[in-house]
Amino acid sequence: MKATYKKMVKMAMTTVMAGGIMMMGQSAMAAPAQPQVHVDSATKDMPGHVASKVLDVKADKTEVGLISNVVYEQVPSRGYANVPMQMDILQPKTKEKKPAILFVTGGGFINANKDNGIQLRMHLAENGYVVGSINYRVAPTAKFPEPLKDVKAAIRYLKANADRFGIDPARVGIVGGSAGGYLTAMAGTTSGTTTFDKGENLQVTSDVKAAVDLYGLSDLTQVGADFSEEVQAKHRSAGATEALWVNGSPVFGGRDGGILADKQAAEAANPIHYISKTSAPMLLMHGTADTVVSPSQTDLLYQALQKSGIPSERYLVTGAAHGGKYWVQEPVLKIITDFFDQYLKK
Repeated sequence: MKATYKKMVKMAMTTVMAGGIMMMGQSAMAAPAQPQVHVDSATKDMPGHVASKVLDVKADKTEVGLISNVVYEQVPSRGYANVPMQMDILQPKTKEKKPAILFVTGGGFINANKDNGIQLRMHLAENGYVVGSINYRVAPTAKFPEPLKDVKAAIRYLKANADRFGIDPARVGIVGGSAGGYLTAMAGTTSGTTTFDKGENLQVTSDVKAAVDLYGLSDLTQVGADFSEEVQAKHRSAGATEALWVNGSPVFGGRDGGILADKQAAEAANPIHYISKTSAPMLLMHGTADTVVSPSQTDLLYQALQKSGIPSERYLVTGAAHGGKYWVQEPVLKIITDFFDQYLKK
């Protein structure tokens, strides 16, 4: 009898425990109940109560967060052993992994303010892209290819930290304007190679799936080709920023003279020189009223891409100058976004 009683007690305890576990499991799996809100309950019965207006909103716009001054690499620069290069990241607040786009600002090869391009960057972020904007080394304290190495380091950083920022590392693109367009073209044409990969995060590649070059330079020996002879002469001078970009400062060991002083170095700094079967699809856009960088610059690159069979498109924007309000208008932003969607989302 005692043995039978003990067996019955044990079975009962087992049943209770199993039931408890099942109940815990069911409650853990169930979605948490939303708290009930009795709107304005504290005021609705007040004498002379005035009703508020009600606004029904369709919540279909993505919320975007900003992460500022992320250090993506540390590099030597003249007079400094270790200079942090920084990136600002716009991050859509969604759960799934998203494609990423690196924005490379312009600055005439002599400055690189990562605060620029905020309307384009925000537009891309609201359309589901993690968007990083970087500063990079500039002339005359740096010269090619050091800034390109910075750009590639930034691409690798995003891929290496994909989980941290909610990025799909297999879907990364790049966009830039002016000097940033040039660096974008360099990153796009050299995609699939490791020629300029130096520094950190070398366990991932700097390849991109799509590149958008906005009024960028390509052949640095012909920057003023569409302009007057007077302007062209200035671009051939030793003081032209493209000459400092390629030659450096003669005071600090660089070559004296203009962009034609070292034709081999100028050729090595031309994205056309690197087009191959692994080059990324590219969208090029240029304004017809650009008086800073000849519209011919993007056309030279476009013709070379077409001849090599690289998927590419080029648009001339009527009346657009070098930067400015034309470049933040919806038709322009839509063309850029649609191009990235084609290669990074589909």
